[in-house]
Formats: sequence, structure tokens, C-alpha cells
Amino acid sequence: MTWTARWGLRLALVAVGAWLLGFLVGQLWSIILPVLLAIILATVLWPPTAWLRRHRFPPAAAAAAVLLGGIVVLAGLITLITTSVSGSIDEIVQSAQSGIQAIQDWLAGPPLNLARGQLDAALQQATSQLQQSVSTIATSVLAGVGSVASGVVTALLTLVLAFLFVKDGPRFLPWLEGVAGDGAGGHIAEVLRRMWRTIGEFIRVQAVVALVDAVLIGLGLVVLGVPLALPLAVLTFLGGFVPIVGALVAGALSVLVALVSNGFTTALIVLAIILVVQQLEGNVLQPILQGRSLNLHAAVVLLAVTAGGTLYGIAGAFLAVPVVAAAAVVLRYLSERIDARVAGATAPHVDPPLETVQTVVGDGLGEPVGDATVPPPDPPSTDAPPPSDAEAHSQRD
Repeated sequence: MTWTARWGLRLALVAVGAWLLGFLVGQLWSIILPVLLAIILATVLWPPTAWLRRHRFPPAAAAAAVLLGGIVVLAGLITLITTSVSGSIDEIVQSAQSGIQAIQDWLAGPPLNLARGQLDAALQQATSQLQQSVSTIATSVLAGVGSVASGVVTALLTLVLAFLFVKDGPRFLPWLEGVAGDGAGGHIAEVLRRMWRTIGEFIRVQAVVALVDAVLIGLGLVVLGVPLALPLAVLTFLGGFVPIVGALVAGALSVLVALVSNGFTTALIVLAIILVVQQLEGNVLQPILQGRSLNLHAAVVLLAVTAGGTLYGIAGAFLAVPVVAAAAVVLRYLSERIDARVAGATAPHVDPPLETVQTVVGDGLGEPVGDATVPPPDPPSTDAPPPSDAEAHSQRD
């Protein structure tokens, strides 16, 4: 009962701490979101920035050049997508009208045999319901405008923070080690180095995998004559950064456009192409490129994406896997320190010692209870030979 009460109190404190952390994240989300996005963007911008700095570019000039180059590429990509969409709108509208007419004819024929009047009545009822919801729709539109404005502010803040992180990032760990001290600073710096390496590798691997998916699926859409092939390929690339869920959403959208524009047979072919590409990605590309760098089970990834999307929307779903990967880095480092301590290895100095922290919960008699991961001290040896007569006389003297 004492053991159960002690661990119950610990679990309760952990739960309270987790709730408090989630509450603070929710309250400070407008600050935390651009910081996390800037860190991820910095992992993408750092390799070309480091190359420029090795070629004697000043840090500020190298960071600004890479950031401006990325903005130019993104703006060109958005312009290309916009031009493609605007040029295909008429074709999609005509195909959609034909598709709706085909659906009405199918509903009016066997086996449903719905009368045309019933279909018109259902359509009229839907129109009336839509007209009655004008105020709700207007409120939603205004809320959407506010979200767009907030998104613009977040994007600008993210770009500024990413520039500062890339420019002054190499100074951070030395400064942190100096502030935290040689012991704790060494632990924190090592954990942050591993986090940076893990997140950077994850982003680069996801970019390669998403690019392969977008190219293969985009080629399939072009060959089949599906409109909006380029925008759909770009959405497939962006969806690749949200594991599992992003690929499903982008694939469903491609199948829907093919169904409306080209018919049922083309939609089935597009679905088959997407399934083949996804199998290639999941069974060949990711195991080869990503390997065991993240060491996260697919169930953990799916639950993380679901929880992130539920709590914080699209941004939460995008950031869920990097955050969970960073947390896994911390847990693995702590596990390494515990294993090293149990094995008797010399641990780096930390003040207070990381591996010998005593719990504050006593055993009922006021005595602290030691951590179970710390081995007990060696008992005094009983194999020493008895003292000689001369040593006994000297000890008595």
C-alpha cells in the first residue's frame, strides 16, 4: 500500500504537470506556433546557409540570401499553381455539371427509380436551407478573414524568427552551456544537438518522400488527362509532411477531381496509381531513407497526428511528429544515462547529480527513499586478513 500510494502520488503530479503544460501551450499558442515553425524552417535553411558561411559569407548575408531565395521559389510556385487553376476552372465547371446531370439520371433510373419531382424537391429544400443559413455563413466568413489575418502575422513572425535562428544559431549552445554550467549545460546541449539532428533528418527525408509521391502521382494525372494535375501534385507534396493523414486527404482529392472531370473509370485508375505509390513509399522509400532514425512505431505516429490535429488543427497535425520525435530523443537520453549509472560507468558531473536524485516522499519515518535506478553502495568487505600481533599492539598503544 505504501508503494502504491507513493507511485500514485507521482502519477498524479505528472498528470497535473501535463495538464498545466497543455494549458500554457494553449494560452501561448500564438507565440509557440511561430517558434516551432521557425525551428523547422531553420533546419531546412541551415545547410545552404552553412555552405555560404564556409565560403566566407557574413552570417547575416548568408541567412538573408537563403531566406529570400526560398521566398522567391515559393512565390513562383504559388504563381504557377494559380495560373494553372485559373486556366482549368471552365473545364472543371462543365465537367461538374455533366457529372451532376449523370448522377441525377442514375438516381431517376433503376434500381432507385426516384421521380424527377422528388429530386427537384430535395434540391429546393437544400437551397432553402442554405438561404436560411446566410447569417451563419457570413459569420463564418468573417471568422475566416480573421484567421487569414492571424495566419499572415504568424507567417511574418515565423520568417523573422527563422532568419534570426539561422543567423545566430551557432552561438546558442555555447551560451546555454555557459549559463547552465559545465554539468547540466553539457546534458542540455547534447539533448538539443540530438533533437536538431533528428528533426532535420526527418524534414529532409519527408521532403524527398513527398517529392517522389508528387512526381509519380502528378505524372499519372497528366497521362490520364485529369485537370489541375499540377496543383494536385503540389498538394500531394505538401500533404507528405503530415504522415498518413496528409497522403489520404491529398489522394482522396485527386480521386474526386478525376471522378467529376473524367468519369468513374479514370477515378478508379487514379485510385490504383495512388495506392501503388503509397505502397512504394511505405515499404521501400521510407525504410531505406529514414531507416530507424526516428524509431517511432506507426501507431505512435498515427496517434500523435490525430491528437495534434484535434488539439491544434492543421498546424498541430503538421508539428505532431517532430514534437514526438524530440520527446523520444529526451527519453532515450535519460534511458542511456540510467543504463550507464546502473552499469557502473562514470557519468558526467551535473549539479545536482542527475542520476542520484532522491525522492521527496519518505517511507513514513522521515527517511528519504532512494531512486530504484541507482544501485546500492557496496557493503564493507569481510575478506580482509586479521591484523598481525605487531599491528594489534600498535593499535592498543
